[in-house]
Amino acid sequence: MRVGATTFTPLSPASNTSTVKSTAFSPVDYVVFALLLVLSLAIGLYHACRGWGRHTIGQLQMADRKMGCLPVALSLLATFQSAVAILGVPSEIYRFGTQYWFLGCSYFLGLLIPAHIFIPVFYRLHLTSAYEYLELRFNKTVRVCGTITFIFQMVIYMGVVLYAPSLALNAVTGFDIWLSVLTLGIVCTVYTALGGLKAVIWTDVFQTLVMFLGQLAVIIVGSAKVGGLKRVWDVASQNDRISGIELDPDPFVRHTFWTLAFGGVFMMLSLYGVNQAQVQRYLSSRTEKAAILSCYAVFPCQQVVLCMSCLIGLVMFTYYKEYPMSTQQSEAAPDQFVLYFVMDLLRDLPGLPGLFVACLFSGSLSTISSAFNSLATVTMEDLVRPWFPRFSEARATMLSRILACSYGLLCLGMAYISSQMGPVLQAAISIFGMVGGPLLGLFCLGMFFPCANPPGAVVGLLAGLIMAFWIGIGSIVTRMGSGTAPLPLNGSHFPLPSNLSTIAMTTPMPLTTLSRPTGLQRLYSLSYLWYSAHNSTTVIVVGLLVSLLTGGMRGRTLNPRTIYPVVPRLLALLPVSCQKRLRCKSHSQGLFGDTTVLPEKMSNGMLKGIRDKEAVAEPIKGPLHPGSSPTFIVQETSL
Repeated sequence: MRVGATTFTPLSPASNTSTVKSTAFSPVDYVVFALLLVLSLAIGLYHACRGWGRHTIGQLQMADRKMGCLPVALSLLATFQSAVAILGVPSEIYRFGTQYWFLGCSYFLGLLIPAHIFIPVFYRLHLTSAYEYLELRFNKTVRVCGTITFIFQMVIYMGVVLYAPSLALNAVTGFDIWLSVLTLGIVCTVYTALGGLKAVIWTDVFQTLVMFLGQLAVIIVGSAKVGGLKRVWDVASQNDRISGIELDPDPFVRHTFWTLAFGGVFMMLSLYGVNQAQVQRYLSSRTEKAAILSCYAVFPCQQVVLCMSCLIGLVMFTYYKEYPMSTQQSEAAPDQFVLYFVMDLLRDLPGLPGLFVACLFSGSLSTISSAFNSLATVTMEDLVRPWFPRFSEARATMLSRILACSYGLLCLGMAYISSQMGPVLQAAISIFGMVGGPLLGLFCLGMFFPCANPPGAVVGLLAGLIMAFWIGIGSIVTRMGSGTAPLPLNGSHFPLPSNLSTIAMTTPMPLTTLSRPTGLQRLYSLSYLWYSAHNSTTVIVVGLLVSLLTGGMRGRTLNPRTIYPVVPRLLALLPVSCQKRLRCKSHSQGLFGDTTVLPEKMSNGMLKGIRDKEAVAEPIKGPLHPGSSPTFIVQETSL
């Protein structure tokens, strides 16, 4: 294949690929890659050594709640910008065009809703774990159910996200797979366990910059070699790779404007609204305003990242139009296309292949470190401290570090298990997304529906998980049985998900079908971007039905600060005359109104005026959490 001004002889599929692999990386590339690991470790050790012996559990878990909005925003961006996304999105664009680009439309609502609904509620409750909210809103059983579901989700996911990129890199460059897995796992575990959340956030900032530089280098060099971005656009247009707006409302079509722009909103909410890894970063901000600004700042960053990934896909398409793929490359799995392209493109520029590999592994490091830290936090706060509340600060700090190290070792173990899973590996990746929707539904049930009670929450969550696994696993098994998406037992060629939302939600649906499915087959062909919406809606509907059948919140306590007043806020947008006619003014001042009123500004009279019931406000004796203000419990005395 001809690369720029040079040529090399393509290898046949049967040929030994060691020649290609041995020349793929130069000593300069290894140095650049090593610098990523050394600097990431140095940042973590700096924050670990700074104030060693004086660290508190608050510093390890929440960075003392003193982080600024910019580092938090970049860390939010890096957390789920994994290596699989860096490989998957350009491959999606290369194969199917720019339809996926419309996912950017979902970012607006997907970040605006967390900024103005979830963040204020969580921040004002002074939480450490997002699942503390579930105990305040429901009870301890719901909290434990949510925590265990999250731990299951992340443990399955973090091993795969460590192993999968190493596997793809090994297939293309010959980079030793277990050397890269062990190196990344150990480096990530050390700086996460010792430095805590502050180290994770600042290494995320550094790794985000590396990801940006690596992708930018590919765009600049690639577009220069094919004649500029204008030629890239022209070639893509001539070959139908520039997609128009597909307005088909059918939810069973994999990618349409409605699927991407609105189904993607639920995917974004499950990631940026209620996921502990993101909530923990919001709560580490200095102020609530800084937390909201960090969420706003993610929006343009996400758009830039999406555009860069799409441009890489278009540049890759134009490049291979001029310099066709070898037989070996054309028969490779889609996740390897980008790596082959980068090695072809940057082979004569020492250091740049290493920069892109550093970019790739920055995505893995940022995702895995966030998983370690969030898992250690929820385990400590939700499963250990409630049962051992008398832990000293020093002992709690040491236990938190031990938990982070334990999850690091577990991640390496999961990476090994992933290597033995063969065809089941794609299902393991899908589990991450299957669980995200039900957890989103659980939080929405508690926050938006005051009548929802603990039995409804537990049954709703179980129903959502059953529905998620039924459709998700059924879809995978159906495709395996029909042979539409074969997964070779040779693990070096398993297909990774084709984009970030695929990893975030579930495995992509088949792109083409020979016949229109019917019955259950039809249900299994639901677009993966609607999975989160479908599963979260299942939780809400089932949860409300069970709550109503079990008496709602009658005889139970309800903390008004755990409720977001959706209906009063919507009615407040109406003219005053309409509000008076609907008699919503008194409601907007009561239990379903301003749920964030501080106790010192709240009187018993503010809780009156609720139709068909009386409410009595009683202050809780002592704060719910260290540093939080007393709140009120509303006891319903009659209906």
